[in-house]
Amino acid sequence: MLIGRQPVPVEAETLLEKIMRFTPASIALALALATVSSAGIGQKPDAQIEPLSVAWLEKGEAAQKAGNLQGANDAYETALAIDPRNRKAFSALGEVARVQGLTGKSIRFYREALLLDPTDLDALAGQGEAMVDKGAIEKAKENLARMKNICRASCGEIGQLAAAIEKGGAAPQLTAKNVAPPQSAVSIPVAEKP
Repeated sequence: MLIGRQPVPVEAETLLEKIMRFTPASIALALALATVSSAGIGQKPDAQIEPLSVAWLEKGEAAQKAGNLQGANDAYETALAIDPRNRKAFSALGEVARVQGLTGKSIRFYREALLLDPTDLDALAGQGEAMVDKGAIEKAKENLARMKNICRASCGEIGQLAAAIEKGGAAPQLTAKNVAPPQSAVSIPVAEKP
């Protein structure tokens, strides 16, 4: 016999307890679904690139063929300002930077193109060639392996990168072991103490 307290029946949870129990899980699920669905909305296929951006890309290609690298660079940057999803403009900027001898900048532009489409063979080949120019033969071989996984048939980009790796692989690799510390050409006399 209980005095002063009535036994609490083990009934279903109250509505408040259910809300408190399932709210964190439902919020996490809603955030995950919102993130996944918004990622798909943000991706534009090449057919949906702004036409004005494509026109500036074509102007850049014409300037590059004419040998006007600065004009081509400006046109490609304008194409990207109009539509930052234009991966061909990133690849073209990478090519211009590579021709100018700016291999690090070139690799970064190709990386931006690959962030938009990781299967872009032109960007993979261009980045691989820039890596060969920089002396990163192993990284270029990784790009070549990725390209072979993407394109199982005969792709010209694969042969192009393979030839660049073979040509670049014959050159001596610069490593920290091969670099001698700089020698001072000026000797400074040390005064002796009396």
